Amino acid sequence: MGDAQPHLPTKFGPFLATPTKFDQRYYVCSEHYKPGGPIFFYLGNEADVTLYLNNSGLMWELGPKHSALLVFAEHRYYGESKPFKKRTRHSMHWLTTEQAMADYAELIWELRTELGDVDAPVVGFGGSYGGMLAAWFRMKYPHLLDGAIAGSAPIWTFLGEDPAYDAGGFAAVVTRDASEEGGSAPACVANARAGWKLLFKLGDSEAGRHKLSQALGLCSRAAPRTSADVEALAEWLQGAWDYLAMGNYPYPSGYMLNGDGELPAYPVRVACQHLADPQLPNDHQALLRGLGLASGVFYNHSGNLPCFDWEQGANPEEDEVEDLWGYQACTEQFMPFSRDGENDMFWPQPFDRKKEVKRCQKTWGVTPRAYWPSIEWGGRRLEAASNIVFSNGLYDPCKACCGNKRLRSSGHGEGASARGSHPSSLTDQLLCSHGNS
Repeated sequence: MGDAQPHLPTKFGPFLATPTKFDQRYYVCSEHYKPGGPIFFYLGNEADVTLYLNNSGLMWELGPKHSALLVFAEHRYYGESKPFKKRTRHSMHWLTTEQAMADYAELIWELRTELGDVDAPVVGFGGSYGGMLAAWFRMKYPHLLDGAIAGSAPIWTFLGEDPAYDAGGFAAVVTRDASEEGGSAPACVANARAGWKLLFKLGDSEAGRHKLSQALGLCSRAAPRTSADVEALAEWLQGAWDYLAMGNYPYPSGYMLNGDGELPAYPVRVACQHLADPQLPNDHQALLRGLGLASGVFYNHSGNLPCFDWEQGANPEEDEVEDLWGYQACTEQFMPFSRDGENDMFWPQPFDRKKEVKRCQKTWGVTPRAYWPSIEWGGRRLEAASNIVFSNGLYDPCKACCGNKRLRSSGHGEGASARGSHPSSLTDQLLCSHGNS
């Protein structure tokens, strides 16, 4: 398995008798594999597959111990596995969870066949959306996947759950990370709340918006001109905290930046250093500057940006992922999130289903299948599932919406996203062959 795999084009629609196909990328790493060993299969999620190749430490740690073949499969539409050269509204219909999992099912079948071991045990790995895929794949294809390690898998983040999902849970954990309890500056949360209030107050007038632009270091082209611009600016600043919390690792990592750049260790704590002074609310300009610099830990990770533009993400790779995931969130992955400004460090943002549906219809021309995940996968009704390990870190905001129920023949573990002690570019230094299916 050390040589490049033959091209086995993947069908656009695995459930349709269509001749139209595209190349799906995957990596096979056989350095420690021995005949009879298991297949460790990473179910790629919403990014370039090399991101997971270089950040899935647990697979690299366990692989040599079990003489495992490591396989990293790329999710359709992401990275280089693009069915269409140009993305339009009308080219997105084949981007679904079910079709992505069917791709993986065919790939596992082919891998077993090539190994000459059709009964080779397969263990699935995944984190975040990939963790959801790993858990759901084990439920749907138990004959192909013998077990799954689902790290930070928010499988209970949907409408129709019983009991209902706490839509404010995600923001509450982000806030815990930014609190003294989470190791951050004691004044950080209070100062952030004061900063949002000041931002919206100044945003009500033209003169105030000018002050915002100056204090936050906005580019001239990004100067807010309307209250809608101010709201979008606030959401952009807020988004950085979500990403920093999801990547709040105790070591430097480029994972949340899609490999293009690096965040410092405990990035939430670093961001909170800009909001550490309890006296900041007494100096409006300093408070806003601190709010901007805190978000800049994510958006200006390189330290080279001369100014901020709230219409741009951290890098082009992140912008593309946001766009594609936006479609998935408007179809199957319709997750309710809210904030109240009391149990979190932000401002009141109740979940408005009608508003979100209208946004999806305007942006993508689709109406969310709001209850489909609970219907398709069963929500909290996991009694029939087995051999799935859900692992969640206490600093991870996905902890609030991840599976944490003990399953029959399964358990709970830590470290599904453990950091591997490997070279920064595994594809250059390990025996990983690149193939397309």
